[in-house]
Amino acid sequence: MLFLFIGTTEIILIALVVLLIFGGKKIPELMKGIGKGVKSFKDGVNGVEDEKDKLSQKEDSTGPRDSAKA
Repeated sequence: MLFLFIGTTEIILIALVVLLIFGGKKIPELMKGIGKGVKSFKDGVNGVEDEKDKLSQKEDSTGPRDSAKA
């Protein structure tokens, strides 16, 4: 709810605070690290979806598993 009322002035203030804390040279490195993290997360999510699709395709080709047969 708090983020619904954030405006341009607040965003500029936050950016200035980040600039003061990390400095101009560290911000590109920080953004690069965040970008790599987001890419890794997306790759992980896509990998899980691919595994799920492979399992469902394998199950479709072999028929449904019957756990009561054991």
